[in-house]
Amino acid sequence: MTSFLPEPSFTHGQVPRTAVLFCNLGTPDTPGTADVRRFLGQFLSDRRVVEIPRLLWWLILHGIILRFRPARSAAKYASIWTPEGSPLKVWTEKQARLLQDGLARRGHDVPVRYAMRYGSTAIAQQLDALKAEGCTRILILPAYPQYSATTTASLFDAVYLWTAKVRNLPELRFVNRYHDDPGYIKALSSNIQRHWAANGRADQLLLSFHGVPQRTLQLGDPYHCECFKTARLLAEHLGLTEAQYKVTFQSRLGRAQWLQPYTEPSLIALAQAGVKRVDVVCPGFTSDCLETLEEIAIEGRAAFLQAGGQQFRYIACLNDDPVWINALCELTEQHLAGWPTRATPTSQTLARSRAAALALGAKQ
Repeated sequence: MTSFLPEPSFTHGQVPRTAVLFCNLGTPDTPGTADVRRFLGQFLSDRRVVEIPRLLWWLILHGIILRFRPARSAAKYASIWTPEGSPLKVWTEKQARLLQDGLARRGHDVPVRYAMRYGSTAIAQQLDALKAEGCTRILILPAYPQYSATTTASLFDAVYLWTAKVRNLPELRFVNRYHDDPGYIKALSSNIQRHWAANGRADQLLLSFHGVPQRTLQLGDPYHCECFKTARLLAEHLGLTEAQYKVTFQSRLGRAQWLQPYTEPSLIALAQAGVKRVDVVCPGFTSDCLETLEEIAIEGRAAFLQAGGQQFRYIACLNDDPVWINALCELTEQHLAGWPTRATPTSQTLARSRAAALALGAKQ
């Protein structure tokens, strides 16, 4: 028998309220080994992320990986940690705030919250908060432009698990992908062009996407194709020929074959082939994080220079770029179509009343 969570008070005829939940992957709370181990344990236990038979993977994860990897990963996190905390959290929180402000300027009374698939600020926690604020329609917006079962579908799993425990469900919509969205492509292009205008253009542009096992492509995951479509559209927007850019995949885990070509070996090969200057950008990441700031900007740079390259430049993620925030607002508006989002005197009064009640409850 299903045990439902306690419901916030409901008034018949209450004004419908719409919200957006902007979701990213997650991060450890601190770069300490214990927090990193806790985060990795949750992340790597996800059946969407690792599709190895459960018993075998449990033995590998707890017998080997979580014994040795957390300390190494903690050192990497420490190398990119900021006074404000994890870059991924800092940027995701700021993007959610800027998205809400941008929607407000367009006349939408829509609260925007951010959530993480793993670690703190969990999806269920944020959905509970939105429901307590009276939100009856919620758009789930991933920070992942390209769809993959390992990321997007896993995020949706967390939402579905929450719905199984809720009696009075809000209406839900999901954004599956926006890898070919014109605003997203324009934001990527303007970010790169701005970098070139300030620093000059390298001999080669390398587009590094997060990798996934090759097996996922064979099983029907569209991620590989969507990455290449993003790259093609971006190259067209930049006016690049096929010889002027290269698509690669990073962050390989384990010995199985992943999507290729791999990023670091490609950087080494470029340097050994006589390419002196390379620019690297990570279009699949909308926020800078461990995989971009440490794996690419630090480890990738070292590999390229040690192999004979002369100049390596990492181009930052979209982060809080105004062109990107505008594109995110337009994308959100498209998916909110038909839902009530305009501010009314009644909705504003109810929102203030709920906020006051929540604040009072927090004090008591």
